[in-house]
Amino acid sequence: MADHTISRRRLLGTAGATGLALGAAGSAAGYAVASSGFSDGSGGAGAALTTLGADEVMFHGKHQPGITTPVQSRGHLVAFDLAAGSGRKEAAALLRRWSTAAGQLMAGKPVDGAGPDTDIARDAGPSALTVTFGFGHSFFGRTGLEKQRPAALDPLPDFSSDHLDKARSNGDLWVQIGANDPLVAFHALRALQRLARPAAKVRWQMNGFNRSPGATARPMTTRNLMGQIDGTNNPQPSDDDFNQRIFVPGRPDGTDGTDGTDGTDPLWMADGSYVVVRRIRMLLDDWEELSTRAQEEVIGRRKSDGAPLTGGTETTEMELEKTGRDGRSGRDELVVPLNAHARISRPDQNGGAAMLRRPFSYHDGFDAKGEPDAGLLFVCWQANPLQGFVPVQRKLDRGDALSAFIRHEASGLFAVPGGAAAGEYVGQRLLEG
Repeated sequence: MADHTISRRRLLGTAGATGLALGAAGSAAGYAVASSGFSDGSGGAGAALTTLGADEVMFHGKHQPGITTPVQSRGHLVAFDLAAGSGRKEAAALLRRWSTAAGQLMAGKPVDGAGPDTDIARDAGPSALTVTFGFGHSFFGRTGLEKQRPAALDPLPDFSSDHLDKARSNGDLWVQIGANDPLVAFHALRALQRLARPAAKVRWQMNGFNRSPGATARPMTTRNLMGQIDGTNNPQPSDDDFNQRIFVPGRPDGTDGTDGTDGTDPLWMADGSYVVVRRIRMLLDDWEELSTRAQEEVIGRRKSDGAPLTGGTETTEMELEKTGRDGRSGRDELVVPLNAHARISRPDQNGGAAMLRRPFSYHDGFDAKGEPDAGLLFVCWQANPLQGFVPVQRKLDRGDALSAFIRHEASGLFAVPGGAAAGEYVGQRLLEG
C-alpha cells in the first residue's frame, strides 16, 4: 500500500465494503485506532469524536489519496473545463497550484497563493481530508495531448437506464474532496475553485455525505438511503489481486505505450486508476411503498443485517441455487430471485469483473412533485473500466430488479494518474513528458 493511504493516527485495515454494484456505498477499507472502539459506520473501527480533527492523510505517495483511504463523512465532486485560450501550459501551471494547495490543506496548513484565507476551517485540524485529481477525455484534445490519451478513457457505452444530463456529466478535469468535517471539506473546495482561475471554470459540482465516525456503538457497514446495508463485498487491499484490479501497472519494458498498437496504458498512468462517477437518483417514494420483504427480494439480502436471503451473516456466501417453498404460489422457488441485484452484480456472475466502490449519498432537496432528489454519488475505481464497470453495468441493464427504483442522471469517466512524489505535482509526467 502507498504510504499516503496511512494516516498518522490510523492504520489501514480490511473492513468489509460493498456488494451493491449500482454504487454500493461501503468504504474502500476499514481502519483502526488503538485508543478507540468507536465505529466509523463503514465497517472499521473509527476514532473518538474528539480526535477526528487530528487525522491526517499524506498527499504524496505511490497512489493518489482518496482511492483506498477510508471513506469520509463529507464529500465534494467537481468537474472543471479549461477556459478558452487555456492549453497545456496553463493546465500544467494549474495542476502545480492545485497539488501544492492539496498538500497544504491535507496537512491542515494555510494555502499559499489562493488570496486571503476565508477562515472557514479555522480551529479544525486536517480531519482526514483528501484531494484527488483526474483527467477527462476532452482534456487531451484541449491540451494537444491526444497521443497520450489512454484507450481505456474512451467514452462509456450508452445504457438503457441512462437519463443523463450532459451539463452535469464529463469535463476536462475532475476533483474529489473528502473529509470528516464539512467545513474542512468546503474550505478545500473553495480554495481549489479560486486557484482554478483564470485557467479553468466549474462545469458541475455535487455534494455528498456518509455516516460520521463514531455514530454507531460498534463497527458496522454503512447503509444507503434505501436503508439497505451497503458495503459487503468490495475488493480488499488484503486480496492477492487487489492492485491488479484497481491500479494501472507500470510497463515492464519501460516504454510509454503511446503508439496505441498494444492497447496498454501510457507510462504516465502507471500506479494510477480509472474512476467512473455516476449520479444515481433513488426513487425513494416508490421504494418505500414496497414491503420489507419485497425490498429484500429486489436486493437479495436481508434489510436488518445485510445477510443473503439464503441465510447466515452479512459475509456469508450467497447460495445461488438454493430453493424454498414460496408462501404465495406454493411452489419451490429460488430463494434469491434471478433478477435480484446482489445476484446479478456478483463478480462470479460477470466474468470476475470487480471495482472498488467508494461513493457518497446525496440529497438535493425536493422536486416540483415534492419527491426527494436523493440517491448515490457512485464513485468506482478500477484498472480498466472496460473490465470493471462496463460489464457489470451491462448485466444490470438487462434485468436488475433494482432498475425500477433508480435513475442514472449524470456520468463521467476520468483517468486518475499515480500519486505525486515530494516536489512534483499530479500529472507532471503527462504534462511535461
